[in-house]
Amino acid sequence: MTLHDLDALQDRERSNWVRLRTLLILRWFAIGGQIVAILVATRVYDLRMDAGPPAITIGAAILANLVSSFVYPESKRLSEREASAMMAFDIVQLTLLLYLTGGLNNPFALLILAPVTIAATVLHLMSFVALGLLAIVMISIIGTVAVPLQMADGTLLLLPPLFHFGFWVSLVIGVIFLGIYARQVTTEMNAMGDALLATQMALAREQKLTDLGGVVAAAAHELGTPLATIKLVSNELLEDLADQPELREDALLIRTQADRCRDILHSMGRAGKDDLHLRTALLETVVRESAEPHLQRGRDVTFDIAPESSCDSAQPVISRRPEIIHGLRNLIQNAVDFSETRVEIDVNWSDTQVFVRIADDGHGFPQSVIGRIGDPFVRRRRGSLDGLRRPGYEGMGLGLFIAKTLLERSGAQLSFANGPRRRRRAEGIVAGAIVTVTWPMRVLVRGQSGAYPPLGKNQPILE
Repeated sequence: MTLHDLDALQDRERSNWVRLRTLLILRWFAIGGQIVAILVATRVYDLRMDAGPPAITIGAAILANLVSSFVYPESKRLSEREASAMMAFDIVQLTLLLYLTGGLNNPFALLILAPVTIAATVLHLMSFVALGLLAIVMISIIGTVAVPLQMADGTLLLLPPLFHFGFWVSLVIGVIFLGIYARQVTTEMNAMGDALLATQMALAREQKLTDLGGVVAAAAHELGTPLATIKLVSNELLEDLADQPELREDALLIRTQADRCRDILHSMGRAGKDDLHLRTALLETVVRESAEPHLQRGRDVTFDIAPESSCDSAQPVISRRPEIIHGLRNLIQNAVDFSETRVEIDVNWSDTQVFVRIADDGHGFPQSVIGRIGDPFVRRRRGSLDGLRRPGYEGMGLGLFIAKTLLERSGAQLSFANGPRRRRRAEGIVAGAIVTVTWPMRVLVRGQSGAYPPLGKNQPILE
């Protein structure tokens, strides 16, 4: 599974999350409750009730559970249609039972909210809406027509008309409110879970790339000496074999291939810098490495590297942590994608903090979402503007969420803002979207004195 696969997470079958066994167990509990309620009503409170029709209604639910248990395995995951059919059956069965036992005069009418709430958490929106409408229709029917409950002396148990209407209204509002509430909470939880999964995958990918670069760099470092020796010996052989053309051609081939091996290792080693020892690098080097994939994309990306005016410290040396590189890379990619011609990256530091400011000359963040930037699956964009810059792109805010999560994991704080657009044209200021990343110096720099112990020889990377 790759990051690209996560684009389909919000479109997948929500009902596939629920096992048949789960709904069957819930239905068994409901059946048990219905049986107990009828027994208590008739045996304890002496309500006059024809027990036959309610027993048949409960028996239908028992039969449906038994058939489902024997026909399907317990581990079966329900499809959208199957889950919707089961919940529709529960709503209709409970409505029929309520019709036979007083309708809305029965306090257990409240239980009709249960299937709708479950549907809101596991089904697609259209299925949830259909079941919600079915529940409202059923509530309205039993609110109008129902078999009344009678005491032993023949007294009918009826709510006053105002209370009866109020109970109907409360059930309808409950179906709508609880359904929407449960769905919204579940959707946000699932979106956050999907986004965190994407973040973990991005970090794992960046870590693998960093480790691979380190291995290649170590190979380039370790093989440098033997390749140089081969080249030196081949040069001597070329001189000694001047009078033997055939052997001299072989020696020339050896030297050429040694040079080719050196060039290949050198080009492969760029991803891991120069050596496995270089687990740390200058702040500027880490920022430039993060920006490197986006420097040749038709935008003018400029760097301004300088200490704060009140700081006399040298540029800090920081760890080349994958979360920092990947997080900054995502922010820079976003700036390049939505810029018009130019992106500015300012790197500054003081005695206590490190600042990286990424600004572009685009149209900035939409005001409608600027307060929610960094939340996963923020979909709202200005299609007429952003669509021109990213043709066919339908962002979910996942890239910024990953960047924010990874950078905050490294100890950073992020702020998102828009620059003063009215001054941009007149003064040449890059003032579209502005992202500022701030770290405490102690988080990025090992040791307070800046002294680093010797790293020693390359060590094998173990699984």
